[in-house]
Amino acid sequence: MSSAPHLPSGPDPSGAAVGARRRVTAAVADAAGAPFALAELEIDAPRADEALIRIDAVGVCHADVQARTGALPVPAPLVAGHEGTGTVEEVGGSVTGLRPGDRVVLTFDSCGRCGPCRAGVPSQCHRFVSRNFTAGTREDGTARLWRDGEPVNGNFFGQSAFATHALVNERNAVVVDTDLPARLLAPFGCAVQTGAGSVLNVLAPAPTAPVVVIGAGAVGLSAVMTAALENRTVIAVDTRDSRLDLALDVGATHVVNASRGATDEGVRSILGGGASHIVESSGSPAALGDGIRALASGGTIAVVGTARAGTTVPLDVMDLVNGSKRLVGVVEGASRPHELIPRLVAMAERGDLPFDRLVTTFPLSDIDAWTQAVESGEAVKPVLLPA
Repeated sequence: MSSAPHLPSGPDPSGAAVGARRRVTAAVADAAGAPFALAELEIDAPRADEALIRIDAVGVCHADVQARTGALPVPAPLVAGHEGTGTVEEVGGSVTGLRPGDRVVLTFDSCGRCGPCRAGVPSQCHRFVSRNFTAGTREDGTARLWRDGEPVNGNFFGQSAFATHALVNERNAVVVDTDLPARLLAPFGCAVQTGAGSVLNVLAPAPTAPVVVIGAGAVGLSAVMTAALENRTVIAVDTRDSRLDLALDVGATHVVNASRGATDEGVRSILGGGASHIVESSGSPAALGDGIRALASGGTIAVVGTARAGTTVPLDVMDLVNGSKRLVGVVEGASRPHELIPRLVAMAERGDLPFDRLVTTFPLSDIDAWTQAVESGEAVKPVLLPA
């Protein structure tokens, strides 16, 4: 078991009045490898640039599991959760884009000040890692969540949404005008935006160009749905027949079971050659190697799946160079969330993204049930309901 950094103890150096805080219920992991357990915490009142969100639903994503196990360097004790959706309850004095009563989808955090943020590429924010993973606090080092006077990491992806309430910055709350239920909205903050954005923003294939998606989880199936909107060949790759059957239901034209043969051979057999566009969402180093081998000359593989920090993949450099292959790391679909998320929600309202096929709901309080569903892969996209 690896150890995660811990938050500094002691009083809030900002001097915020304890009386300004409110009680919340959250799923807390006390250390790397420790299970989530329900706990009563206190959450700060919003500062000038913050908003308090009542969480109506929150998806469970691979990164939440990695944070709990210590595969990501996230301070503990931790409240994970980064696919929150809910309703704005309070806003700070300098917040202009959110009002109490707004429905919002929560997404990744960014600083808004660095070169990539100013250029409209917040997923490449220079402070992305610290603001979403490693800091565990606001930029000034103060905590948002507290237990018995001690700080708890309430800053995972700038939201820590495995809770009844979350405190966020205005930049990572996207207002949505929709009648879609909260259970379907939650995954748009990460899984849908990552899979769809990787196709739309990164690969941007021509209408007839085939697309291969490795890994038929929520992110991969979001990529399948998006790629299938054009009249093209869409190949889904996974090791589970149930996931491959679901991929066919939501738009894939062909499937390859990687447990029964080499992925690159299966893809080349279907296409009559290598693939020009691949999304690798499984997080498996072996699958990434297979995907690179499956690329056609000049092809691009968008890598969105992650393994434990420090994991490496051997590359055939001669194949990479002589094949003019492009290997691109992609964070959150290279999204501008305030533009892409409303666009994707509108697509879902039209029936273009049948994401309801992927969602299974659980009460936040039934931790044994949803953690088992996540670990077994039984649920493609578990969504937790705090109420």
